[in-house]
Amino acid sequence: MFPAFRFVLFSVLAFGTTAASVQTRPTDVQAIRGLLDGMTAAFNAHDAQAATAMYADDADFVSIRGERAHGRSQIGKRLAQIFATRAGATTLRTLDTSIRFPRSDVAIVHVQNELSGLVAPDGSRLPAHQELSVRVT
Repeated sequence: MFPAFRFVLFSVLAFGTTAASVQTRPTDVQAIRGLLDGMTAAFNAHDAQAATAMYADDADFVSIRGERAHGRSQIGKRLAQIFATRAGATTLRTLDTSIRFPRSDVAIVHVQNELSGLVAPDGSRLPAHQELSVRVT
């Protein structure tokens, strides 16, 4: 199984890979999908600690607003703050996931989600929106 995810939202990653270097790895794919499912369930329960349990100690996080946090502990605190303010009634729904292995020890995971239930600073509900996250293991 791959080590804990290192999350980077709205990042552009460039790797010099070819189709021949991408390997099919069903056990790793299943494990990664399991981590994503667990994170989504924890996010929907608004449990910041559980939603960040799979993050690496040196993970990086950038929210859709550009807020940054480094390390599992700081990411958990940031997510708890987000849940306590604008995301206390949010729902995250995974729309699409792609996983590729540019090297035998690296996975790049693109996850397209729909996020609904966010609250604007004035207290009004924001419309649902889609977001893309890039996760690197």
